[in-house]
Amino acid sequence: MNCFVTGASGFIGANLVQELNARGHRVRALLRSGADTRALAGLDYERVTGDVTQPETYAEALRGCDWCFHVAASYHLWLPDYRPMYETNVEGTRRVLQAALAAGCRRIVYTSTVGCIGLPDPALNPVVPTDESTPVSAAQMSNHYKRSKWQAEQVARELAAQGAPVVIVNPSAPIGPRDAKPTPTGKIIVDFLRRQMPAYLDTGLNWVHVRDVAMGHILAAEKGHVGERYILGHAEGNWTMRQTLETLAQLTGLPAPRWQIPYAVAYLAACVDETVARFTGRPPRAPLAGVRMARYKMFFNPAKAIRELGLPQTPPRQAFADAIEWFRNNGYAPAK
Repeated sequence: MNCFVTGASGFIGANLVQELNARGHRVRALLRSGADTRALAGLDYERVTGDVTQPETYAEALRGCDWCFHVAASYHLWLPDYRPMYETNVEGTRRVLQAALAAGCRRIVYTSTVGCIGLPDPALNPVVPTDESTPVSAAQMSNHYKRSKWQAEQVARELAAQGAPVVIVNPSAPIGPRDAKPTPTGKIIVDFLRRQMPAYLDTGLNWVHVRDVAMGHILAAEKGHVGERYILGHAEGNWTMRQTLETLAQLTGLPAPRWQIPYAVAYLAACVDETVARFTGRPPRAPLAGVRMARYKMFFNPAKAIRELGLPQTPPRQAFADAIEWFRNNGYAPAK
């Protein structure tokens, strides 16, 4: 297949290009001028220089492509001005999907986030993971990133309802190789390896190998039902932060932090951090949006993707081992 990939230099995008290469598909990768392409090292792709908000820079490159994967997004939990984020995530999505439809792409896969899935009820013990059918509303979009992705997902669903061959995928918390930035989830591992994590919050995430997420995109193009969305996560990946840190300790031989920060303390510290950031322009180390999200255990059930797409289920422990190896081999943390 001829494939068009936006956001190819990002964590998920680079792993998607790798998996497309491995299956003999041809890739055209939309990259901004000056994009950091470290995550794409050693991969085969045709570069298209452009911007998702400017269809004139990529509309011609979309012609002849069978599949379009719109992975690009502005992912920030704090910005001095959020307007560019909405322009990229919402209007950029509209323009890419419309351009792919006009170019005749047979399947368009839009990368959303589990942030657009309803959260588990915190009153339940144990926490019951939610799925694609869990009710959610715009009111639950507690920060600008989630809100912009929620609005973008509505654009994708509206176009699908009008006949566009759009399938939506909602990755949970991917980890693994090629996390060049690194992402906020990858930074948890890097901070642990650098001994820069003295304490933790009582939260939880659904961990999934980034390779499985990349494969989930390809499977969505092959088997996904138009207009449907699929959680790309792991059925056994719902771990508390304490479980996560204990696993990292087992894999590395390094001690896990023992001090759990009370939520109120973390919230107050984030408020102060963001107040300082408004004056300095430097991003806060602990954005308020991240602290607010950490109040919930973000546990999800990927059964639909496993059943309908055949989503692979690499053990989360292996995903952490692969991430640790990649970070160490690429100079993000001390060697073993």
